[in-house]
Amino acid sequence: MKNTEELKESRIANAWAELQSHAVQGHELDADTYRLAFADPQFMLRRETRGLRMQLEMLKPELERSANDKSKNSSTDNSGCKPADERLYICTGGGPGIMEAANRGAHDVGALSIGLNITLPHEQSGNRFITPSLNFKFHYFALRKMHFMMRAKALVAFPGGMGTLDELFEVLTLVQTRKAQPVPIILFGTEYWKKLIDFDLMVAEGTVSKEDLSFFTYTDDPQVAWNTIKTFYKLT
Repeated sequence: MKNTEELKESRIANAWAELQSHAVQGHELDADTYRLAFADPQFMLRRETRGLRMQLEMLKPELERSANDKSKNSSTDNSGCKPADERLYICTGGGPGIMEAANRGAHDVGALSIGLNITLPHEQSGNRFITPSLNFKFHYFALRKMHFMMRAKALVAFPGGMGTLDELFEVLTLVQTRKAQPVPIILFGTEYWKKLIDFDLMVAEGTVSKEDLSFFTYTDDPQVAWNTIKTFYKLT
């Protein structure tokens, strides 16, 4: 019975993907009011149904993550002996480079890790070291960042571009305005970050307070970054 249901779901998913691809290429589908709403990309991609799409992007990773919470797989390093709700897991943007390195580090020690990928103009996909059942793809940056913040216990930001800055300042703003609990925020690559952002100027101009600079730490040493997180959460 289960296999039959999975086959039905697979056929629906494949049919929807084919119809969506057809529409994206500019080939309008014939109007069909009898087509199932969830299997109708012309309907699902309308401006009026954007709220539904956003809700689905919010719901899918949450449900899948809850299912994986029941897994007995270990988490990373020092938190592996902690109760399930106190363990720390690697979560990245799911792409290449330093993100892939982080997922690989978890993968190589047999731990679960999460990838929150995003659709971009240039084709990309989640790196191969993400736990397959925790590899998610988003259309909306806002929903992707919300998923990061809902479960983030620390943020380690490496030198990056607009997307990195967007995510960094989202977290800093939420912590500054008390919309989120404080978490360790580590800016890895001291020279890059100090050249890029003059926080001292912002203090001098009165746009942030001096106390706000305590929200983050500069470092160039991976061990210092990890020690900062361990100290914050009193991990041994």
